[in-house]
Amino acid sequence: MDQPGQRAARMLAAAARISEPGPGVTRLPFTDEHARANDLISGWMQDAGLAVRRDSAGTLIGRREGTDPGAGTFLMGSHQDSVRGGGAFDGIMGVVLPILALQALGDTALPFAVEVLAFADEEGVRFPTALIGPRALAGTLDPAVLGMEDRGGVRLRDALAGFGDPDALAGVARPRAEVIGYLETHIEQGPVLEAEDLPVGIVTAIAGIERHSVTITGRAAHAGTTPMALRQDALCAAAELVGAVERICRTTPEAVGTIGHLDVTPNVVNAIPARVDCTIELRSAEDATRARVRAAVEAAAGRAATARDCTLSLEQTYRQPAKACDPGLQDDLEAAITATGLRPLRLMSGATHDASAMADLCPVAMLFVRCREGISHHPEEFASPEDMAAAIGVLQRLLLARTGLRP
Repeated sequence: MDQPGQRAARMLAAAARISEPGPGVTRLPFTDEHARANDLISGWMQDAGLAVRRDSAGTLIGRREGTDPGAGTFLMGSHQDSVRGGGAFDGIMGVVLPILALQALGDTALPFAVEVLAFADEEGVRFPTALIGPRALAGTLDPAVLGMEDRGGVRLRDALAGFGDPDALAGVARPRAEVIGYLETHIEQGPVLEAEDLPVGIVTAIAGIERHSVTITGRAAHAGTTPMALRQDALCAAAELVGAVERICRTTPEAVGTIGHLDVTPNVVNAIPARVDCTIELRSAEDATRARVRAAVEAAAGRAATARDCTLSLEQTYRQPAKACDPGLQDDLEAAITATGLRPLRLMSGATHDASAMADLCPVAMLFVRCREGISHHPEEFASPEDMAAAIGVLQRLLLARTGLRP
């Protein structure tokens, strides 16, 4: 008989085969691949003794009833969709491991109900929105997103109609008093756990994100006849800004910054760059920290442009506040990890997850699982059966600890 981690690996391999043609895993929401994945996951849920249904937002739900109807419901899960050419673990591993943890509990009674959630759309690849399922549960979904279209001109409303009911989304929201909490298990998507030689870690917060559109405008001129001191080189100003973002974030704990896109005009070998359009993305688990970084970056951008007699336009285009994980659930995870003989480590998540939207409904927690070389959103994404088995053990211990039982 397969050990839990080996079984998880087999299940994830089966799910990975449900993909659009091409390298890696491409499984977008509200598609034939999504429907086939739901059928597979439904079978797993039923094998674990869960009652299966789907809500109006397209979230697949497997429920195990508790012995006390007034004890509320504890939610666990993640998303089934992927990026284009992604890996076999991102998202769906957080559906598989809770199913296996509940199956391993067998007939052990829990006073509270437990639901495993397989959300439809976390990645935001098909439509220019994301987190539809958790936002619907939290009552924060903007119905205007139903009018958004994918690249083929299909409206979200029409795509969702085959998996849920776009006219009944308001009824998906859960009463806060009935939900005990939400726990998401996810590959780390980073290198910290591997560097620490640990299979799992406890997430302290999900980073807030902000993005800025930057335009630096100088003046094009001949690259051979214009003296260095008389140039208005927009690219040199942008280069200084790139360095400033790295320097500021390297020296600010719990902050990261990236300039990942630049367009240079006229972008030819023998002309001084007249204009650079670029983006700045800043992330931190503390909104106040991110605000300080932003102020420092804005000041550095201004100095870089002024020093070269260039003009600067900087506009914020996106903002998502940080979401702290519940301290009590963090402590519960630490106790469960310690009980398995492992060293508990707390770390922030620099990526966004379903938990960031669920935080508007209930206390949330995240359990990270080590992934090889921190690789994610790539066909080489990998978590070992041994590490997944460790995570399953932690989930079991956490559920039992909340009832006062021991595994």
